[in-house]
Amino acid sequence: MDKVFIKGLSIQTTIGFFQWEKEIKQTLVIDLAMGWNTANAALNDELAKTLDYADISVAIERFANDNPVDLIETLAERLASYLMTQYQIPWLKLFIGKPGAVHNAQTVGVEIERGTQTVEIIA
Repeated sequence: MDKVFIKGLSIQTTIGFFQWEKEIKQTLVIDLAMGWNTANAALNDELAKTLDYADISVAIERFANDNPVDLIETLAERLASYLMTQYQIPWLKLFIGKPGAVHNAQTVGVEIERGTQTVEIIA
């Protein structure tokens, strides 16, 4: 399966359970792998037939800021559902890290995988 990916996308958003967290922006770091048949885009060098990772990166930050939640788990689930629906992505693996959340850890977070890894060639 071909994959289009975004690695190390750093966004600022409001997330957290504690009241003080609801009043500030915090950094989240996102890695996203999306199952996609890249051969269709490569055939005639067509952006319209692939996943536009620049557009998706903007959509991720917009979604996180428009839909504040307490838990990274909630954001991961809702963001995965949104991306799969909005971009017709059949499979994705999403990692959301919250660096600095635990003082002696580089980052903490969640990783989820949703959908099916079978991607058909569309001529």
